[in-house]
Amino acid sequence: MTFHHKVAWITGASSGIGEALAIELARQGARLVLSARRIDELQRVATATGLEADQLLILPLDVTDEASIPERVNDVLIRFGKIDYVFLNAGISQRSFVQETNFAVYRRLMEVNFFGAVALTQAALPVMLAQKKGHFVVTSSVSGKIGVRQRSGYCASKHALHGFFDSLRAEVANDGLNVTIVCPGYIQTPISQSALDASGYAYGRSDKHQAEGMPVDRFVSRMLKAVAKEREEVYIGGRELTGIYLKRFFPGLLSRILRNRIVEQ
Repeated sequence: MTFHHKVAWITGASSGIGEALAIELARQGARLVLSARRIDELQRVATATGLEADQLLILPLDVTDEASIPERVNDVLIRFGKIDYVFLNAGISQRSFVQETNFAVYRRLMEVNFFGAVALTQAALPVMLAQKKGHFVVTSSVSGKIGVRQRSGYCASKHALHGFFDSLRAEVANDGLNVTIVCPGYIQTPISQSALDASGYAYGRSDKHQAEGMPVDRFVSRMLKAVAKEREEVYIGGRELTGIYLKRFFPGLLSRILRNRIVEQ
């Protein structure tokens, strides 16, 4: 009953993890705010949730448009009067070597993955502090804990999320607010299809590891169990999670493994 009648705002709700979150949260009785840039895809996801119109708000949002975010927060309050959960799930990946990558690609990755999450958090935070309750759920990655080839900007943006939200958690610990950082491994989503190449264009291909990863509905089930338990940080995936523990206890070994890893083409 954790999410029953709760208001959950999901960014990146038009596909992948965000879409699966919307469907599962609706099944558990939550009221939803669905945000992404593609309104047609949001409408498709809204239909898939099976929710009545008064239990759902389609709220198109580009998280890089910082100036529009306070108004979007107000739209949610007008509709539902509160915000219980913000699932900061909007994100974009990368497939390119450092020496080949246009600097604008790094700016784009940081704007979407990091600054977009920070802007929405700052806008929603006063609402949650006034309520004396609220929960930020941040979709990071195993790449938020380690660095791998062809993901330099993506890894940097996810590492930044950990620093920011660990700090926020410490600041709001006595205010009734929670922060959960979720680190997926390989999950069956279209993230590699829309990843940026060296010039900023869509990579347009599915990675082998991604295609063979954990089904997204199973991932979301485990994710929401961790959120319900108010876990601070959780890792969900397969054997790739071993890298997190190798980084902690055997960093030299992990470094050798990663530098010799075959690059996906």
